[in-house]
Amino acid sequence: MIWVSGGELVAAFWGAESMNKKIVPSDVAMLDLLRKAESLSIAQLIEALGVTATAVRYRLNRLMDQGHVVRREYRGSRGRPGFRYELTEQGQRQTGANFADLALALWEEIRSIKNAEVRRGLLQRIAHRVAASYSSRVTGDSVEEKMESICELFEDREVPFEVDTSGRLPVLTALACPYPELAERDRSICSMERMMFSELVGENLRLTECRLDGNRRCTFEAN
Repeated sequence: MIWVSGGELVAAFWGAESMNKKIVPSDVAMLDLLRKAESLSIAQLIEALGVTATAVRYRLNRLMDQGHVVRREYRGSRGRPGFRYELTEQGQRQTGANFADLALALWEEIRSIKNAEVRRGLLQRIAHRVAASYSSRVTGDSVEEKMESICELFEDREVPFEVDTSGRLPVLTALACPYPELAERDRSICSMERMMFSELVGENLRLTECRLDGNRRCTFEAN
């Protein structure tokens, strides 16, 4: 299961936009190879990865479209010029990245802030940054349409959400926690999430059910 990465929360602290570009798990091995070798040809990637030329070209095209990899022409000692592939600066930032430990450490620092007002202000700023990174993907005119758009956004991250429209107002429901490791340690992640969703839908939402209270799901309702 692929959850919303700790890197997105880490990015919220520094506004690292490049972290928003989703890396397919099968591309990680290719990125790591290019990081270690600096540049490789298609033939070298085929041999190292043990996959077909078609698979290598498909992955390279995807990574080039995302801005993580660039193709360079080179001339060998003889024959026609060839191409080698190398990481861009953006690609370098994506490789060898494990943000889980860093995200947990940063969240522990937030918890250690004694002043409740200062702590809440920091949570609001983090929620604002995370919402800003998602805002271009959340569309619609009504609260319901925006909630549906949020469901589609998190579906790409394999985190199931749904919208219940049976009541007077729509309800956004998280069927699984996007930040499971953080939520298990600190409930304030739920407050940050509520602030983020409120900003994305343009309406103040209430967390009416929470998995940490023994419920099967978390629900966010408009006031």
